Amino acid sequence: MIDRPNGASGCDGTERAAGTGRTGADRGQLVLLAAIALAVALVPLVLAYLQLGYHDDVRAGGGTAPDVQATATLERGLHDATADVPFEYDWRERDAAVDDVRGQLASTIDAVERSGLDRGTAFTVSYNRTRAARWAARHCPSGPDREFGRCLADRGVIVQERQGRTHVLGAAFDVTVTTPDRELQFSTTVERRTG
Repeated sequence: MIDRPNGASGCDGTERAAGTGRTGADRGQLVLLAAIALAVALVPLVLAYLQLGYHDDVRAGGGTAPDVQATATLERGLHDATADVPFEYDWRERDAAVDDVRGQLASTIDAVERSGLDRGTAFTVSYNRTRAARWAARHCPSGPDREFGRCLADRGVIVQERQGRTHVLGAAFDVTVTTPDRELQFSTTVERRTG
């Protein structure tokens, strides 16, 4: 017998791998079969990777924590709801001003409460009267040298008398964020932006 190097031709003209008894065509089919098996095994991994990166509702601030998103939305809503209050309500009409602000904020609160439902996150928002009263007591100066009138917390909305008109300074809220994994409760006082 003559030793032949790998891939040498046998008597019948077919190439055989040394010691395997397989032809080059058999080896090619085996490699092809292994490649197909590997591709089939990788398909679920590729699909999982693509789904992890998928987000059907990309919004500004989408990567922000839910508490930050809720507070920012409430802040914008408060600003929009209170822009005309000083022009429409004098200090004697502050109860009506608070009614109007709360009425306009109802749609913002509803939007916050519905905002995470498509992602399995539920928000609950309510006014925090105690927090509003504490904020008013701490942040509004008192005494004879104050520049503006007194502050009052009315049903969670903080108002102040300035030159006989009603000005809204802020509102206090309790927010509960519920996800399938956890529940987060926090209180926040949203101050009206002046710009």
